[in-house]
Amino acid sequence: MSKGFSHRVVVMVDEGSNPFEMGVATELFGLRRPELERDWYDFTLCAARPRVRMHLGMYTMTGIADLTAADSADTLVVPNRPDPRRPPDPAVLAAIARAAARGARLVSFCTGAFTLAEAGVLDGRRATTHWRWADEFAACYPAVHLEPDVLFVDDGTVLTAAGSAAALDLGLHLINRDHGAEVANAVSRRLVFTGHRDGGQRQFVERPVPEVPDTSLAPVLEWARGRLGGPLTVPDLAARAATSPATLHRRFRAELGTTPLAWLTGERVTLACRLIERGELRLDRVAEASGLGTVANLRAQLRRHTGLSPSAYRRRFGPTA
Repeated sequence: MSKGFSHRVVVMVDEGSNPFEMGVATELFGLRRPELERDWYDFTLCAARPRVRMHLGMYTMTGIADLTAADSADTLVVPNRPDPRRPPDPAVLAAIARAAARGARLVSFCTGAFTLAEAGVLDGRRATTHWRWADEFAACYPAVHLEPDVLFVDDGTVLTAAGSAAALDLGLHLINRDHGAEVANAVSRRLVFTGHRDGGQRQFVERPVPEVPDTSLAPVLEWARGRLGGPLTVPDLAARAATSPATLHRRFRAELGTTPLAWLTGERVTLACRLIERGELRLDRVAEASGLGTVANLRAQLRRHTGLSPSAYRRRFGPTA
């Protein structure tokens, strides 16, 4: 789409919303792009009330449009809900339902998926939300096909982003849909932001360092981390801990919430990721040094744990990323 492009983006602002998501929408769709030499979006902010107090009272917004602005939106954006457990304003839900009925494109950022689901427009559709709220979302809205570990989901006329940073990925994806990859890449460069994170990429929830109530396991874990590149097995861990494999399995389950084999594989994948990030180019060396053995196993385990192939992980996180 070039000259003559006409598309109205309306963003709903809720009491207590995080300014970041609203800023993302404003940056992507609200700012003029004269360097692109094409018509851009018509952008409007709206709210259910004339005064909207943002997150933690950082500031109060006034002078924005009321919810009738949503009735002429081509794309209606619902940012995060400050408290997904709190029922949304019925007027907001009615505006979303009207937009859906006339075929407007609906977009949510982060916990805004709760608002779309409450309005009934996600039933039978694929969607995502922030990993922190995924279990609660699935329990509240079983009719929605939740994909809890991706950055964003494009289900045609309804699109949902997982979290604050993923809102940028979804916004650039929308620009790509409307204007093509060249324009989306130009906007991405303007933002100094990668434009190549696919929606199916994992949310990269950092694995927390587990608390170890029984500190006798800590030396075993440290000993194992220094030997990941060798032929280290669960029986080896059990021998180091001076216990049987069955007892070690029970202790891992009780203290770390996982199995010895899963922990060992996760540590090896983490080491492989660090090697790729540091610039190791040969995958056979990465597989050998991390203890994953073969390139085929490296590919399988990296995709299982991160959602990316080794080459895609290098492009995203390598030293030249």
